[in-house]
Amino acid sequence: MSDAGAANTAAVEKMGFKDGDLIQELGYDDDVDDNLRDALEEVTGSDLLAEDDHEVVDGILLWWRDGEGDLVDELVDSLTTLDEGGVIWLMTPKSGRDGYVSPAEIQEAAPTAGLHVTSTEGASTDWTATRLVARRKN
Repeated sequence: MSDAGAANTAAVEKMGFKDGDLIQELGYDDDVDDNLRDALEEVTGSDLLAEDDHEVVDGILLWWRDGEGDLVDELVDSLTTLDEGGVIWLMTPKSGRDGYVSPAEIQEAAPTAGLHVTSTEGASTDWTATRLVARRKN
């Protein structure tokens, strides 16, 4: 396995996905990390679901870049297919890359969308992964 492949497998393990999980991918474009996508498909044993799929999923992989619109709206929309207890991994370009999204913007958008930021990981050379989960109901 290449160093990049091993790094992507380690990133997927940190994301907590396992065999049998369904993941829906939103915001796909030609700049996404294909090696990370491949590693996710290998670990889960299934293809990533597209934006127009309406199955209930265990996780969302949301690629987001600055200037793409309203992050709160996108996060709220992504919740429609997410199973209770599921997780959203918000993938944003790392600092210094085109489309960089500041952590402050994510911290501001998440609670408005009913989500809580739990961790941030370097998912690949160009992308940061921020883990978002639904806030607990009181």
